Amino acid sequence: MAKLIQLKTFSDKRGNLTVIEDQIPFEIKRVFYIYGVDDSVRGGHRHKTTRQAAVCIHGSCIVSNNDGTKKEDFILDHPSKCLILETYDWHTMHHFTPDAVLLVFANTKFDPNDYIFEEYK
Repeated sequence: MAKLIQLKTFSDKRGNLTVIEDQIPFEIKRVFYIYGVDDSVRGGHRHKTTRQAAVCIHGSCIVSNNDGTKKEDFILDHPSKCLILETYDWHTMHHFTPDAVLLVFANTKFDPNDYIFEEYK
């Protein structure tokens, strides 16, 4: 099941520095970000081999997850919150604020054959 982790953040009077390395439980092979989303729903799939870590580095969004036994919504509303999505996690991203920037790390390079679009029944 998808799970939230708190990324290590160092804060002082100069601002905040959030660390990614050694906190995401896989080797990162792809990085992408989603922004400028209207009221559309993104995602709507799971993967055969890809694991992902999602951080809303600005603004907020909701990730709805279904692992085949449990459905859960995760609110990503702080740049230190990181959602780990496993291969079997069918997910959608929605309710993006106008300023939202969703940064995603993946353990594989893009492969269109890795996607499963049918949601669990």
